[in-house]
Amino acid sequence: MSGPKDLDPSSRRVMIGEELRHARERAPLTQQALGVQLFVSGSYVGQMEAGTRRILPDMAVRLDEILETGGFFVRHCTKANKSKHPEHFAEAAEAEAVAIEIRQYESLLIPGLLQIPAYARAVFLAYQPTAPEAVIDELMANRMERTTLLDHPTKPLLWAVLDEAVLRRRVGGPAVMAEALSHVAALARRRRVIVQVVPFSAGAHASVDGPLKLMHFEDAPPLSFVEASSTGQLIDDPVTVARHQLSYDLLRAEALTPKDSLALISSVAEDYAHEDHAPGA
Repeated sequence: MSGPKDLDPSSRRVMIGEELRHARERAPLTQQALGVQLFVSGSYVGQMEAGTRRILPDMAVRLDEILETGGFFVRHCTKANKSKHPEHFAEAAEAEAVAIEIRQYESLLIPGLLQIPAYARAVFLAYQPTAPEAVIDELMANRMERTTLLDHPTKPLLWAVLDEAVLRRRVGGPAVMAEALSHVAALARRRRVIVQVVPFSAGAHASVDGPLKLMHFEDAPPLSFVEASSTGQLIDDPVTVARHQLSYDLLRAEALTPKDSLALISSVAEDYAHEDHAPGA
């Protein structure tokens, strides 16, 4: 029988989360009471138990002390915290993998879950123009692995709101853009994702300061994720998450309908395709 050593980090976190719940209930402590001793919220404890949040090294030490688990969490959390993704995005990627619903706004780039290899490559080369080919290849492989979340016919629900700038920014040139936008349009036509576009004519809007991601789970409170250059923050504070949800709802209200958005994405993709095949292109 396969043991814990055969588990990937995400599955290992779920196993450890279940053990945390059992140990907490044996204590006995509520999530809120344990959170007080860890200086985090009760919802944070719930997310660790569900495997949607990492148990960080210093917290693992405290858990072993409080729950008298004989070093279990210290021993097991190191492997569980390994990630293929950049440190600032690792927790968000891990939460994304177990979310049942993802709602995302992107201001400049096609969301990672909707990217094609050529587009992802152009993005990574722009971020790291001097990186060895092996590094770029590894980044691309990890990005494409994330997109397999959409291989399931219905889960997770992905609702993406894109600024019109995402369509107009020529990442990789016209041929890459034509293929990339056609891919997004194809996913929308298959009703695998819902996509809306906030047109330039909307002017200022509720998330004009940058991208936003909201994630919902079956057995844990929702999270939001905000990202900037080489940094990101996964947020569980209910008030902040609710404010981000309002911002997202306001964005959807400003956006074109899914039908009109699909028409615009398809039209821009065709323009890029014609440009790529034009004489002298």
